Amino acid sequence: MDPNFSLYQLAEEHAALREAVRALAEKEIAPHAAAVDEQERFPDEALEALNRSGFAAVHVPEAYGGQGADSVATCIAIEEVARACASSSLIPAVNKLGSMPILLSGSEELKRLVLPSIASGEALISYALSEREAGSDTASMRTRAERDGDGWTLNGTKTWITNAGASTWYTVMAVTDPDAAKKVDGISAFVVHRDDPGFEVGSKERKLGIKGSPTREIHLVNCRIPGNRIIGEPGTGLRTALATLDHTRPTIGAQAVGIAQGALDAAIAYVKQRRQFGRAIADNQAVQFMLADMGMKIEAARHLVYVSAARAERGEPNLGFVSAAAKCFASDVAMEVTTDAVQLFGGAGYTRDFPVERMMRDAKITQIYEGTNQIQRMVMARQLLA
Repeated sequence: MDPNFSLYQLAEEHAALREAVRALAEKEIAPHAAAVDEQERFPDEALEALNRSGFAAVHVPEAYGGQGADSVATCIAIEEVARACASSSLIPAVNKLGSMPILLSGSEELKRLVLPSIASGEALISYALSEREAGSDTASMRTRAERDGDGWTLNGTKTWITNAGASTWYTVMAVTDPDAAKKVDGISAFVVHRDDPGFEVGSKERKLGIKGSPTREIHLVNCRIPGNRIIGEPGTGLRTALATLDHTRPTIGAQAVGIAQGALDAAIAYVKQRRQFGRAIADNQAVQFMLADMGMKIEAARHLVYVSAARAERGEPNLGFVSAAAKCFASDVAMEVTTDAVQLFGGAGYTRDFPVERMMRDAKITQIYEGTNQIQRMVMARQLLA
């Protein structure tokens, strides 16, 4: 065999990262997960632990004070945090989502303004694309940005903003040329700071799951920002946003895999100790087959997520299909596995005394945000037919 032949396996540093993040999550994040959900509060313990360990934004390049972790490593970190607490996993996941447009298209000046604070843990960053009437149809957004001397003035409302209120920075998409022949050419991207005049945060949404991660509207009321806060050239914002999703949909897949793995781990432990008819329910073939299917699907989802992340890291063309596939498949698996985990727990699984009902509720959003799974299937089909 060629000594230079690379076997299909993760690098040693990836395994070491998984071990480190899992140890941190089990010790400092998992013990607070139920309370974070029950009290619908931000996971401050997780934020402190992730910042202290440098895991809150591992993707930020070393040039800006980060670890420069590759996309697969970032997915592993998110997966392991999600295994303990889905809400907490949105800290590293949304930090990547919010900063990715800057990494892809931002000026060097803008990168140096924003990214070091994300890498150090001084700040979080959120992503503001959706509006009430522009969810899947992003090109129909109504938020406007107009030139104002040497700066920009923004007006509009963005919805479903993950970690809004907790974040310091916000990547915001707004229409700069409403008369553009193609809507996609009339949208630009900007970075807004929470202290900018005219920036307001709305009330917190009352959600089914991921209750520890605040979701709010942000309101831009004559919000004036400096001219150097535009990301890339005017009219390139939506293209940057779509390119961002090709890089970040694998992270939602990773979150979904982590939630599913946490549910499977809990189910295995439970069926081994729960006894009925004089034996552990794990001895029943019907239970064993359920576990086998759950484990098989999780492993398939995990590999698809890593492949999509690796392809994004290499900058391969036509990422749309594999990124959409990873997010779609992994989130469908997470919903199925967590539902089966509740079933395996029986009546106990339907109570808040055990974690699987929380995991089932948390899993649902992975089929919806960063593009519903119906949209993912449209993305995949279009690329297949192109």
